[in-house]
Amino acid sequence: MAVEHACPESRASLSTRGLADMTTHLHRLFLGAAFAAAALAAASACATDRSDDEQGHGRDGARHGFHEGKLNVQVGVRPFYLVEGMDDGKLKSRLQQCEAGPFYRSKFSISHRGAPLELPEHSLESYQAANRMGAGIIECDVSFTKDGELVCRHSECDLHTTTNIVNTPLNAACTVPWVAGGAAPKCCTSDITLDEFKSLKAKMDASNPAATTAAGYLGGTATWRTDLYTGRPAGNVVTLKEHIGLMKAWGVSQTPELKEGDAARIKSIFGGQKQYAQKLIDTYKDAGVDPRKVYPQSFNIEDVLHWIRQEPAFGKQAVYLDPIEPALKIDRMSKERLRELKKAGVQIIAPPMWALLSVNGSNEVVPSAYADDIKAAGFKIITWSFERVNLTKGAAGQGSYYQFDPEGKAIKKDSDMLKALDVLARQVGVQGVFSDWPGTVTYYANCMGL
Repeated sequence: MAVEHACPESRASLSTRGLADMTTHLHRLFLGAAFAAAALAAASACATDRSDDEQGHGRDGARHGFHEGKLNVQVGVRPFYLVEGMDDGKLKSRLQQCEAGPFYRSKFSISHRGAPLELPEHSLESYQAANRMGAGIIECDVSFTKDGELVCRHSECDLHTTTNIVNTPLNAACTVPWVAGGAAPKCCTSDITLDEFKSLKAKMDASNPAATTAAGYLGGTATWRTDLYTGRPAGNVVTLKEHIGLMKAWGVSQTPELKEGDAARIKSIFGGQKQYAQKLIDTYKDAGVDPRKVYPQSFNIEDVLHWIRQEPAFGKQAVYLDPIEPALKIDRMSKERLRELKKAGVQIIAPPMWALLSVNGSNEVVPSAYADDIKAAGFKIITWSFERVNLTKGAAGQGSYYQFDPEGKAIKKDSDMLKALDVLARQVGVQGVFSDWPGTVTYYANCMGL
Protein backbone atom coordinates (compact mmCIF):
# COMPACT_ATOMS: atom_id res chain seq x y z
CA MET A 1 0.00 0.00 0.00
CA ALA A 2 1.50 3.32 -1.04
CA VAL A 3 0.60 6.43 0.90
CA GLU A 4 1.21 9.64 -1.02
CA HIS A 5 2.48 12.50 1.04
CA ALA A 6 4.05 15.89 0.68
CA CYS A 7 5.20 18.61 3.04
CA PRO A 8 4.26 22.01 1.57
CA GLU A 9 4.34 24.84 4.04
CA SER A 10 0.64 25.42 3.46
CA ARG A 11 -0.09 21.78 4.33
CA ALA A 12 -2.55 21.88 1.48
CA SER A 13 -2.10 18.38 0.12
CA LEU A 14 -2.78 15.38 2.35
CA SER A 15 -3.85 16.55 5.80
CA THR A 16 -2.12 15.41 8.96
CA ARG A 17 -5.53 14.86 10.52
CA GLY A 18 -6.49 12.50 7.71
CA LEU A 19 -3.27 10.57 8.17
CA ALA A 20 -3.82 10.51 11.91
CA ASP A 21 -7.25 8.96 11.43
CA MET A 22 -5.83 6.40 9.02
CA THR A 23 -2.93 5.50 11.32
CA THR A 24 -5.15 5.26 14.39
CA HIS A 25 -7.62 3.04 12.57
CA LEU A 26 -4.92 0.71 11.32
CA HIS A 27 -3.20 0.43 14.68
CA ARG A 28 -6.36 -0.16 16.64
CA LEU A 29 -7.46 -2.92 14.32
CA PHE A 30 -3.92 -4.34 14.27
CA LEU A 31 -4.19 -4.74 10.49
CA GLY A 32 -0.56 -5.14 9.55
CA ALA A 33 2.41 -3.17 10.75
CA ALA A 34 3.49 -2.41 7.20
CA PHE A 35 0.31 -0.48 6.38
CA ALA A 36 0.37 1.38 9.69
CA ALA A 37 4.04 2.17 9.30
CA ALA A 38 3.40 3.58 5.82
CA ALA A 39 0.72 5.87 7.15
CA LEU A 40 2.90 6.86 10.06
CA ALA A 41 5.84 7.63 7.81
CA ALA A 42 3.66 9.92 5.74
CA ALA A 43 2.29 11.62 8.82
CA SER A 44 5.73 12.22 10.24
CA ALA A 45 7.54 13.19 7.05
CA CYS A 46 7.68 16.81 8.17
CA ALA A 47 8.89 15.97 11.69
CA THR A 48 11.28 18.53 13.10
CA ASP A 49 14.36 18.13 15.22
CA ARG A 50 13.67 19.94 18.48
CA SER A 51 16.81 18.88 20.28
CA ASP A 52 18.26 21.75 22.28
CA ASP A 53 21.88 22.67 21.70
CA GLU A 54 22.24 24.13 25.17
CA GLN A 55 22.61 22.62 28.62
CA GLY A 56 20.29 20.12 30.24
CA HIS A 57 18.89 16.74 29.30
CA GLY A 58 15.90 18.37 27.66
CA ARG A 59 13.32 18.85 30.41
CA ASP A 60 13.68 22.63 30.33
CA GLY A 61 15.96 23.18 27.37
CA ALA A 62 13.90 21.13 24.91
CA ARG A 63 11.28 23.87 24.78
CA HIS A 64 13.47 26.50 23.17
CA GLY A 65 16.68 26.93 21.20
CA PHE A 66 15.82 24.45 18.44
CA HIS A 67 18.43 25.35 15.87
CA GLU A 68 19.95 22.08 14.71
CA GLY A 69 19.19 20.42 11.39
CA LYS A 70 15.82 18.85 10.72
CA LEU A 71 15.36 15.11 11.04
CA ASN A 72 12.53 12.93 9.84
CA VAL A 73 11.99 11.20 13.19
CA GLN A 74 10.02 7.97 13.01
CA VAL A 75 9.16 6.14 16.22
CA GLY A 76 7.91 2.97 14.52
CA VAL A 77 4.98 0.76 15.43
CA ARG A 78 5.96 -0.23 18.97
CA PRO A 79 4.82 2.89 20.88
CA PHE A 80 1.40 2.67 19.24
CA TYR A 81 1.14 -1.01 20.16
CA LEU A 82 1.99 -0.25 23.79
CA VAL A 83 -0.42 2.69 24.04
CA GLU A 84 -3.23 0.63 22.52
CA GLY A 85 -2.70 -2.06 25.16
CA MET A 86 -3.01 0.35 28.10
CA ASP A 87 -6.00 0.32 30.42
CA ASP A 88 -8.47 3.09 29.62
CA GLY A 89 -7.75 6.30 31.50
CA LYS A 90 -6.35 9.81 31.30
CA LEU A 91 -2.80 8.76 30.45
CA LYS A 92 -3.90 6.49 27.60
CA SER A 93 -6.21 9.18 26.23
CA ARG A 94 -3.47 11.77 26.29
CA LEU A 95 -0.96 9.49 24.58
CA GLN A 96 -3.50 8.55 21.92
CA GLN A 97 -3.95 12.22 21.06
CA CYS A 98 -0.34 12.32 19.86
CA GLU A 99 -0.61 9.53 17.31
CA ALA A 100 -0.44 11.88 14.33
CA GLY A 101 2.92 13.33 15.34
CA PRO A 102 4.95 15.05 14.07
CA PHE A 103 7.76 13.53 16.11
CA TYR A 104 11.00 15.25 16.97
CA ARG A 105 14.28 14.63 18.72
CA SER A 106 14.27 15.00 22.50
CA LYS A 107 17.05 14.84 25.08
CA PHE A 108 14.59 13.16 27.41
CA SER A 109 15.03 10.13 25.12
CA ILE A 110 18.49 8.67 25.77
CA SER A 111 19.71 5.79 23.64
CA HIS A 112 21.05 2.89 25.72
CA ARG A 113 23.77 1.20 23.64
CA GLY A 114 21.96 2.21 20.44
CA ALA A 115 18.69 0.34 19.97
CA PRO A 116 19.57 -3.13 21.31
CA LEU A 117 16.02 -4.37 21.72
CA GLU A 118 16.30 -5.39 18.06
CA LEU A 119 19.72 -4.33 16.72
CA PRO A 120 23.18 -5.40 17.92
CA GLU A 121 24.30 -3.07 20.68
CA HIS A 122 26.97 -0.49 19.94
CA SER A 123 26.86 -1.22 16.22
CA LEU A 124 26.64 1.41 13.49
CA GLU A 125 23.16 0.20 12.58
CA SER A 126 22.00 0.38 16.19
CA TYR A 127 23.15 3.99 16.49
CA GLN A 128 21.49 4.87 13.20
CA ALA A 129 18.22 3.43 14.48
CA ALA A 130 18.49 5.39 17.73
CA ASN A 131 19.04 8.60 15.81
CA ARG A 132 16.11 7.91 13.50
CA MET A 133 13.89 7.26 16.54
CA GLY A 134 14.65 10.70 17.93
CA ALA A 135 17.10 9.99 20.74
CA GLY A 136 18.56 13.34 21.73
CA ILE A 137 21.48 11.71 23.54
CA ILE A 138 23.21 8.53 22.37
CA GLU A 139 25.49 6.40 24.53
CA CYS A 140 28.88 4.88 23.86
CA ASP A 141 30.08 2.54 26.60
CA VAL A 142 33.83 3.06 26.45
CA SER A 143 36.36 0.26 26.73
CA PHE A 144 39.88 -0.05 25.32
CA THR A 145 41.96 -2.14 22.94
CA LYS A 146 45.38 -3.71 23.43
CA ASP A 147 46.99 -0.72 21.71
CA GLY A 148 45.16 1.84 23.84
CA GLU A 149 42.36 2.92 21.53
CA LEU A 150 38.91 3.62 22.95
CA VAL A 151 36.00 1.63 21.51
CA CYS A 152 32.28 1.29 22.12
CA ARG A 153 31.56 -1.92 24.06
CA HIS A 154 29.45 -2.44 27.16
CA SER A 155 32.21 -4.40 28.85
CA GLU A 156 35.92 -4.88 28.40
CA CYS A 157 35.27 -8.62 28.17
CA ASP A 158 32.01 -9.23 26.31
CA LEU A 159 33.24 -9.78 22.75
CA HIS A 160 32.40 -13.49 22.90
CA THR A 161 28.68 -12.68 23.25
CA THR A 162 28.40 -9.38 21.35
CA THR A 163 30.54 -10.14 18.28
CA ASN A 164 31.51 -13.05 16.07
CA ILE A 165 35.05 -13.28 17.51
CA VAL A 166 34.88 -16.94 18.59
CA ASN A 167 34.12 -17.93 15.00
CA THR A 168 37.17 -16.11 13.64
CA PRO A 169 40.93 -16.67 13.95
CA LEU A 170 40.94 -14.00 16.69
CA ASN A 171 39.38 -16.58 19.02
CA ALA A 172 42.96 -17.67 19.70
CA ALA A 173 43.76 -14.20 21.08
CA CYS A 174 40.98 -14.33 23.69
CA THR A 175 41.87 -14.46 27.38
CA VAL A 176 39.92 -17.73 27.38
CA PRO A 177 39.27 -18.96 23.82
CA TRP A 178 36.10 -20.83 22.94
CA VAL A 179 36.65 -24.59 22.83
CA ALA A 180 33.86 -27.12 22.44
CA GLY A 181 33.16 -28.59 25.86
CA GLY A 182 35.76 -26.34 27.46
CA ALA A 183 35.63 -23.49 29.96
CA ALA A 184 33.37 -20.51 29.32
CA PRO A 185 35.11 -18.20 26.83
CA LYS A 186 36.29 -14.74 27.79
CA CYS A 187 37.16 -12.40 24.96
CA CYS A 188 38.19 -8.84 25.80
CA THR A 189 38.71 -5.69 23.79
CA SER A 190 42.11 -5.46 25.50
CA ASP A 191 43.06 -8.85 24.00
CA ILE A 192 43.21 -7.38 20.49
CA THR A 193 44.37 -4.30 18.58
CA LEU A 194 42.16 -1.62 17.08
CA ASP A 195 42.57 -3.04 13.57
CA GLU A 196 41.61 -6.49 14.82
CA PHE A 197 38.62 -5.06 16.66
CA LYS A 198 37.42 -3.36 13.48
CA SER A 199 37.48 -6.70 11.66
CA LEU A 200 34.72 -8.04 13.91
CA LYS A 201 30.99 -8.17 13.26
CA ALA A 202 28.48 -7.04 15.87
CA LYS A 203 25.69 -9.42 16.90
CA MET A 204 22.92 -9.55 19.46
CA ASP A 205 24.27 -10.01 22.98
CA ALA A 206 23.69 -13.74 23.50
CA SER A 207 25.35 -17.14 23.42
CA ASN A 208 24.56 -20.84 23.41
CA PRO A 209 26.91 -22.42 25.99
CA ALA A 210 25.77 -25.93 25.00
CA ALA A 211 26.83 -25.49 21.37
CA THR A 212 29.35 -27.90 19.88
CA THR A 213 30.53 -25.48 17.19
CA ALA A 214 31.74 -21.90 17.31
CA ALA A 215 28.99 -20.85 14.91
CA GLY A 216 26.43 -22.48 17.18
CA TYR A 217 27.82 -20.66 20.21
CA LEU A 218 26.92 -17.36 18.54
CA GLY A 219 23.21 -18.17 18.86
CA GLY A 220 20.98 -17.99 21.90
CA THR A 221 19.20 -14.71 21.19
CA ALA A 222 16.14 -14.36 23.43
CA THR A 223 12.86 -15.12 21.68
CA TRP A 224 11.50 -11.65 22.45
CA ARG A 225 14.46 -10.05 20.67
CA THR A 226 15.48 -10.77 17.07
CA ASP A 227 18.40 -11.59 14.79
CA LEU A 228 16.83 -9.85 11.80
CA TYR A 229 19.39 -7.04 11.83
CA THR A 230 22.65 -8.96 12.23
CA GLY A 231 23.41 -9.42 8.55
CA ARG A 232 25.76 -6.50 7.97
CA PRO A 233 29.38 -7.23 6.97
CA ALA A 234 32.25 -7.14 9.43
CA GLY A 235 33.45 -3.73 10.57
CA ASN A 236 30.18 -2.36 11.91
CA VAL A 237 31.60 -2.22 15.43
CA VAL A 238 32.36 1.38 16.37
CA THR A 239 35.27 3.21 17.96
CA LEU A 240 34.77 6.21 20.24
CA LYS A 241 36.24 8.50 17.58
CA GLU A 242 33.79 7.13 15.02
CA HIS A 243 30.93 7.54 17.49
CA ILE A 244 31.91 11.17 18.04
CA GLY A 245 31.97 11.75 14.29
CA LEU A 246 28.49 10.28 13.89
CA MET A 247 27.03 12.35 16.72
CA LYS A 248 28.59 15.57 15.39
CA ALA A 249 27.18 14.87 11.93
CA TRP A 250 23.73 14.20 13.37
CA GLY A 251 23.78 17.08 15.87
CA VAL A 252 23.13 14.67 18.74
CA SER A 253 24.46 14.95 22.29
CA GLN A 254 26.69 12.17 23.60
CA THR A 255 26.97 10.24 26.84
CA PRO A 256 30.12 8.11 27.04
CA GLU A 257 30.33 5.73 29.98
CA LEU A 258 33.86 4.90 31.07
CA LYS A 259 33.71 1.18 31.75
CA GLU A 260 35.72 -0.47 34.46
CA GLY A 261 38.51 -2.73 33.26
CA ASP A 262 41.29 -4.95 34.43
CA ALA A 263 43.40 -2.71 36.68
CA ALA A 264 46.69 -4.25 35.59
CA ARG A 265 45.88 -3.75 31.92
CA ILE A 266 44.71 -0.17 32.51
CA LYS A 267 47.97 0.60 34.32
CA SER A 268 50.04 -1.04 31.60
CA ILE A 269 48.26 0.70 28.73
CA PHE A 270 47.36 4.12 30.18
CA GLY A 271 49.46 4.46 33.32
CA GLY A 272 46.51 4.28 35.70
CA GLN A 273 42.80 4.93 36.16
CA LYS A 274 43.08 8.73 36.15
CA GLN A 275 44.94 8.67 32.86
CA TYR A 276 42.28 6.34 31.43
CA ALA A 277 39.55 8.75 32.56
CA GLN A 278 41.50 11.69 31.15
CA LYS A 279 41.93 10.03 27.75
CA LEU A 280 38.15 9.86 27.45
CA ILE A 281 37.84 13.63 27.83
CA ASP A 282 40.91 14.31 25.69
CA THR A 283 39.29 12.40 22.84
CA TYR A 284 36.33 14.79 22.90
CA LYS A 285 38.57 17.84 23.21
CA ASP A 286 40.72 16.72 20.29
CA ALA A 287 37.56 16.31 18.19
CA GLY A 288 36.41 19.84 19.07
CA VAL A 289 33.17 18.72 20.71
CA ASP A 290 31.26 21.34 22.68
CA PRO A 291 31.37 20.19 26.34
CA ARG A 292 27.70 21.15 26.66
CA LYS A 293 26.93 18.28 24.28
CA VAL A 294 28.73 15.65 26.39
CA TYR A 295 27.54 13.84 29.53
CA PRO A 296 30.42 11.60 30.68
CA GLN A 297 29.30 8.79 32.99
CA SER A 298 30.90 6.36 35.41
CA PHE A 299 30.00 4.03 38.28
CA ASN A 300 33.40 4.95 39.71
CA ILE A 301 32.98 8.12 41.74
CA GLU A 302 36.70 8.84 41.43
CA ASP A 303 36.30 9.16 37.65
CA VAL A 304 33.46 11.63 38.12
CA LEU A 305 35.39 13.68 40.68
CA HIS A 306 38.45 13.71 38.40
CA TRP A 307 36.37 15.21 35.59
CA ILE A 308 34.83 17.78 37.94
CA ARG A 309 38.23 18.89 39.25
CA GLN A 310 40.41 18.61 36.16
CA GLU A 311 37.93 19.19 33.33
CA PRO A 312 35.17 21.39 34.80
CA ALA A 313 33.62 22.22 31.42
CA PHE A 314 32.88 18.51 31.01
CA GLY A 315 32.67 17.72 34.71
CA LYS A 316 29.68 19.92 35.41
CA GLN A 317 27.61 17.51 33.29
CA ALA A 318 29.31 14.36 34.55
CA VAL A 319 26.86 11.62 35.54
CA TYR A 320 27.45 9.49 38.62
CA LEU A 321 25.87 6.11 37.94
CA ASP A 322 24.40 4.92 41.22
CA PRO A 323 25.72 1.38 41.88
CA ILE A 324 22.84 0.43 44.20
CA GLU A 325 22.18 -3.32 43.96
CA PRO A 326 20.69 -5.38 46.81
CA ALA A 327 21.86 -8.65 45.25
CA LEU A 328 25.44 -7.41 45.63
CA LYS A 329 24.69 -5.90 49.05
CA ILE A 330 25.21 -2.37 47.73
CA ASP A 331 22.72 -0.20 49.59
CA ARG A 332 21.24 3.14 48.64
CA MET A 333 23.24 6.23 49.43
CA SER A 334 22.44 7.87 52.73
CA LYS A 335 21.22 11.45 52.96
CA GLU A 336 24.61 12.36 54.38
CA ARG A 337 26.41 10.75 51.44
CA LEU A 338 24.17 12.60 49.01
CA ARG A 339 25.05 15.89 50.68
CA GLU A 340 28.76 15.02 50.44
CA LEU A 341 28.50 14.36 46.71
CA LYS A 342 26.62 17.59 46.12
CA LYS A 343 29.26 19.51 48.03
CA ALA A 344 31.95 17.83 45.90
CA GLY A 345 30.32 19.20 42.76
CA VAL A 346 28.32 16.25 41.47
CA GLN A 347 25.23 17.59 39.70
CA ILE A 348 23.65 14.53 38.05
CA ILE A 349 22.94 11.15 39.61
CA ALA A 350 21.63 8.17 37.65
CA PRO A 351 20.06 5.37 39.70
CA PRO A 352 18.37 2.40 38.01
CA MET A 353 14.63 2.84 37.41
CA TRP A 354 13.59 0.43 40.14
CA ALA A 355 15.36 2.49 42.81
CA LEU A 356 13.23 5.53 41.98
CA LEU A 357 9.87 3.75 42.05
CA SER A 358 7.61 1.94 44.47
CA VAL A 359 4.11 0.45 44.59
CA ASN A 360 1.62 1.82 47.12
CA GLY A 361 -1.26 0.11 48.91
CA SER A 362 -3.56 0.81 45.98
CA ASN A 363 -1.18 -1.02 43.60
CA GLU A 364 -0.15 2.23 41.93
CA VAL A 365 3.35 3.15 40.81
CA VAL A 366 4.68 6.03 42.92
CA PRO A 367 8.06 7.68 43.56
CA SER A 368 10.27 5.90 46.08
CA ALA A 369 11.54 7.51 49.26
CA TYR A 370 15.02 7.34 47.74
CA ALA A 371 13.86 9.37 44.74
CA ASP A 372 12.50 12.00 47.12
CA ASP A 373 15.82 12.11 49.00
CA ILE A 374 17.85 12.57 45.80
CA LYS A 375 15.58 15.39 44.67
CA ALA A 376 15.70 17.03 48.10
CA ALA A 377 19.50 17.02 47.92
CA GLY A 378 19.28 19.11 44.75
CA PHE A 379 20.47 16.67 42.10
CA LYS A 380 19.30 16.31 38.54
CA ILE A 381 18.27 12.71 37.88
CA ILE A 382 18.45 10.46 34.85
CA THR A 383 17.64 6.76 34.96
CA TRP A 384 18.15 3.42 33.19
CA SER A 385 16.99 1.35 31.35
CA PHE A 386 13.56 1.28 29.69
CA GLU A 387 12.60 -1.60 27.35
CA ARG A 388 15.42 -3.72 28.82
CA VAL A 389 13.35 -6.73 29.94
CA ASN A 390 10.44 -8.75 28.59
CA LEU A 391 7.23 -7.50 30.23
CA THR A 392 4.71 -9.33 28.05
CA LYS A 393 3.57 -11.14 31.21
CA GLY A 394 4.18 -8.24 33.56
CA ALA A 395 6.85 -7.52 36.16
CA ALA A 396 6.24 -10.54 38.41
CA GLY A 397 9.42 -12.54 38.66
CA GLN A 398 11.36 -10.23 36.36
CA GLY A 399 13.53 -8.68 39.07
CA SER A 400 16.17 -6.38 37.66
CA TYR A 401 14.66 -3.09 36.47
CA TYR A 402 11.23 -3.94 37.90
CA GLN A 403 12.18 -5.28 41.30
CA PHE A 404 10.13 -2.45 42.82
CA ASP A 405 7.07 -4.54 41.82
CA PRO A 406 8.14 -8.15 42.45
CA GLU A 407 4.59 -9.54 42.39
CA GLY A 408 3.46 -7.58 39.35
CA LYS A 409 0.71 -5.75 41.22
CA ALA A 410 1.11 -2.55 39.20
CA ILE A 411 3.00 -3.70 36.09
CA LYS A 412 0.74 -6.52 34.87
CA LYS A 413 1.54 -6.30 31.16
CA ASP A 414 4.01 -4.65 28.83
CA SER A 415 1.84 -1.58 28.22
CA ASP A 416 1.94 -0.80 31.94
CA MET A 417 5.57 0.23 31.56
CA LEU A 418 4.20 3.54 30.28
CA LYS A 419 2.67 4.14 33.71
CA ALA A 420 6.12 3.75 35.24
CA LEU A 421 7.59 6.09 32.62
CA ASP A 422 4.93 8.69 33.41
CA VAL A 423 5.72 8.59 37.13
CA LEU A 424 9.44 8.93 36.42
CA ALA A 425 8.81 11.96 34.22
CA ARG A 426 6.05 13.84 36.00
CA GLN A 427 6.46 12.88 39.66
CA VAL A 428 10.11 11.97 40.10
CA GLY A 429 11.05 14.64 37.57
CA VAL A 430 13.87 12.81 35.81
CA GLN A 431 15.73 14.73 33.12
CA GLY A 432 15.99 11.75 30.80
CA VAL A 433 15.49 8.00 30.47
CA PHE A 434 17.84 5.49 28.85
CA SER A 435 15.99 3.05 26.62
CA ASP A 436 16.81 -0.03 24.55
CA TRP A 437 14.17 1.19 22.08
CA PRO A 438 14.33 5.01 22.04
CA GLY A 439 11.23 5.39 19.88
CA THR A 440 8.97 4.55 22.82
CA VAL A 441 10.48 7.21 25.07
CA THR A 442 10.60 9.70 22.20
CA TYR A 443 6.88 9.20 21.61
CA TYR A 444 6.12 9.82 25.29
CA ALA A 445 8.47 12.81 25.51
CA ASN A 446 7.00 14.44 22.42
CA CYS A 447 3.48 13.91 23.69
CA MET A 448 4.32 15.48 27.06
CA GLY A 449 6.36 18.35 25.65
CA LEU A 450 9.65 17.16 27.10
